[in-house]
Amino acid sequence: MSFFRFLRENWLFLTAGVLISFSSSYGQTFFISLFAGEIMADYGLSHGQWGMIYMIATTASAITMIWAGVLTDRFRVRQLSIFVCLALAATCLAMAVGQGMLVLVVLIYALRLLGQGMMSQLSLVTMARWFVATRGRALSIAAMGFALGQAVLPLIFVSLLETYDWRWLWVLAAGLVLLAMPVIYRLMKAERTPQSAAQSTASAGMSGRHWNRHDVLHHWLFWAMIPLLLGPPAWGTALFFHQVHMTEVKGWALLEFVAILPLFTAVSIATTFTTGSLIDRFGTPRLVQLYMVPFAIGFFLLASAQTILGATVAMVVLAFGIGSQATVPAAFWAEFYGTRNIGAIKAMAAAVMVFGSAIGPGITAIVIDHGIDFPLQMFAISAYFAFAAALSTAAIGKARHSLAPTPEVDIVSA
Repeated sequence: MSFFRFLRENWLFLTAGVLISFSSSYGQTFFISLFAGEIMADYGLSHGQWGMIYMIATTASAITMIWAGVLTDRFRVRQLSIFVCLALAATCLAMAVGQGMLVLVVLIYALRLLGQGMMSQLSLVTMARWFVATRGRALSIAAMGFALGQAVLPLIFVSLLETYDWRWLWVLAAGLVLLAMPVIYRLMKAERTPQSAAQSTASAGMSGRHWNRHDVLHHWLFWAMIPLLLGPPAWGTALFFHQVHMTEVKGWALLEFVAILPLFTAVSIATTFTTGSLIDRFGTPRLVQLYMVPFAIGFFLLASAQTILGATVAMVVLAFGIGSQATVPAAFWAEFYGTRNIGAIKAMAAAVMVFGSAIGPGITAIVIDHGIDFPLQMFAISAYFAFAAALSTAAIGKARHSLAPTPEVDIVSA
């Protein structure tokens, strides 16, 4: 099936996937961190206290995702998205009026669970379940919502911060979520139940089985993939969390480093589409084995870079890894463990990744406080990714022989 025919025949579900992933932005680190200065000032927090609150709330949301993510196996995304959107909008409104440290912890927890956790889960699980032979393309298109949010929302909200109080901007965020809600509901009109979709696609995992969460947790491959799952959210989040510190240590102007990001985003988007097509052509085993390599090389190059040109090369290499992150892990779970219980399985993976985004900035900040700057830490981070690459390569090499043949047909939206 050609790419444009695929878009034409499936545009309803693909657009819904993009809009859901875009709406996850309000619970993502890149968005919440825009208000870090204002939050610390209003709540009287130090950097350490704010970081601890963020880590505790994010860790709690990761634990909750283990159970909350299962809901995508029991309810239609169309119905579940209404509840999640309403809860996310209510949390954004509460951010506008909240007072007190305990309230802040609860609100950050809710933003992380509903935004980064559940909205991302709804988008990726829908694509992984409804598309089989073209699963990679579907995931790459839906992931454009994440990239679009990161490209557009910071520019808009930082500009508005110069004129409006930060709390009113959370009211705006709530309004944007509510505007998206009926559109998502309409786009998903033809969606069937998760059970019927799983039965009709006949997309089984290893040994021709549809694995359940209990079986996955007791299977060695899941645990062998934990370093691969933890690495990108942990150390990728830490990179952007410490970009001011890093540029100061390197002697670069922050504006010069930020100017690299449009190129970084463009390469990551191109990589997302490329890996989506490669997944459809070759499957996930080969791509999973290569997934960690750009991170290992990129962090090593960035640690070694002495000039902005060197940093640009390093960030472009990292963009290959970030772009792959949007498609490869989600397709992996569906291909190796089947789609019947993909919500529950993906929820465990999402919990690991959210937990990684919590501990990465915290661990690196503690190490910085002990006198080891982040650029020096990046050599160790590079070694971590090399280890994860070796482990995942060995694990996939052993497990791929149990894979069932991939169906050559897809569900087409009505």
